[in-house]
Amino acid sequence: MINLAVIRHGYTEWNREGRIQGRRDIPLDAESVTELADYQLPVEWQKAALVSSPLNRAVQTAELIAGRTPLIEPALIEMDFGDWEGQRSIDLGADPDSGFRHLPDWGWHYQPLNGESPAQVWSRLAPWVDSLTEDTVAVCHIGVMRTLLAVAYNWPFKGTAPFTIKRNSLYCLEVSDVITPAAPLRVRLVPDA
Repeated sequence: MINLAVIRHGYTEWNREGRIQGRRDIPLDAESVTELADYQLPVEWQKAALVSSPLNRAVQTAELIAGRTPLIEPALIEMDFGDWEGQRSIDLGADPDSGFRHLPDWGWHYQPLNGESPAQVWSRLAPWVDSLTEDTVAVCHIGVMRTLLAVAYNWPFKGTAPFTIKRNSLYCLEVSDVITPAAPLRVRLVPDA
């Protein structure tokens, strides 16, 4: 069995504005850099392999919380939100022509116009998960984390998710022939000594 911990990158200016970033390479904002510099990985995860999405905000987060350079893993890039990128979900929801749906109404095959569905995200993540050979911390994005947690919980992207994703926390999974939630699922980053 392999232990896998996934964590969402820190805040960017677009996060604070409520904009959908997707694959846009938006860096962490100064406030997030300062905040993350005060944290580190919990001791039980400090020697794990460290991988990151290729997007700058994830790489920066990995370096700040682990004090080392991550291996870049292309499969961890954020979900492609297509035409929604750069827009705010509140505005998309008010536009009947946007095709926008709230998360509980997605399903595995729903996708933003010119974007990716959760099923497509899982198609690129599954070979990477199967390739893991050691305990790993992966710094990534909410779309990637939702997909991994949906698989672990057998959640069909319909109705209320059986998990919430908070910042500055590792979400721990066990990988064998299947992915399952570990106990505890959520482990917070710890203050830097």
